[in-house]
Amino acid sequence: MTDDFNTYEDSKRAEAYAGLEFPGTYYLAYRDLPEIITEHAKGKKAIDFGCGTGRSTRFLRKLGFDGIGVDISEDMLSKAGEIDPEGQYHLVDDGDLSREQSNTYDLALSVFTFDNIPTFEKKVKIFRELARLIKSDGRIVSLVSSPEIYKHEWASFTTKDFPENKQAKSGDIVKIIMKDVEDKRPVEDIIWSHESYQDIYAEVGLQILAKYEPLGKEDESYDWLNETTIAPWVIYVLEQSG
Repeated sequence: MTDDFNTYEDSKRAEAYAGLEFPGTYYLAYRDLPEIITEHAKGKKAIDFGCGTGRSTRFLRKLGFDGIGVDISEDMLSKAGEIDPEGQYHLVDDGDLSREQSNTYDLALSVFTFDNIPTFEKKVKIFRELARLIKSDGRIVSLVSSPEIYKHEWASFTTKDFPENKQAKSGDIVKIIMKDVEDKRPVEDIIWSHESYQDIYAEVGLQILAKYEPLGKEDESYDWLNETTIAPWVIYVLEQSG
């Protein structure tokens, strides 16, 4: 596996991802974020790391944040600019945030991004940069896929064709297919356990302020499969240790 692993770095996938809103299982990723962010973020200056086609950056703006989006994919950022010409979207080389000033942001948001970052060392490097960018009382909100999402069937995803996912360990490539887009090619992600994320946070000098695992509710208007009993996503709220 290479350090520049990025399954979303192509125009066809960018096109498919740009048209995706918040259907089905994705709804659970975003449903509780407004309340979580409002509770924990103390200001309105934000950076959206791994913004892709700008969906999460636009989401932050709707919450009243003055935010910029950064990503390593030119194709994704091109779509973000088409959709949101007034937004600020910056290309960063291999996740290099060195051009950003330290102690600047109240919030660093990352939605699904670390599912696509391959190694312990690479994850540590980027989390260290995000920790540098936030103010002393700033927060990092990182939304990642639960390891369970790669082992079950969901309203928006299928993994039944990839039984090898069940034996995968932190750092292994796993495959999943999105049902809600025309591009039905398997997405390759990197599975990562809660314990492995804890090791990263400890290495960087971050601590978990809160951890959320949103579940579907029976009265919600989706045809849930496993979402009501197994959390497909994990949301970490991180602060600087000490």
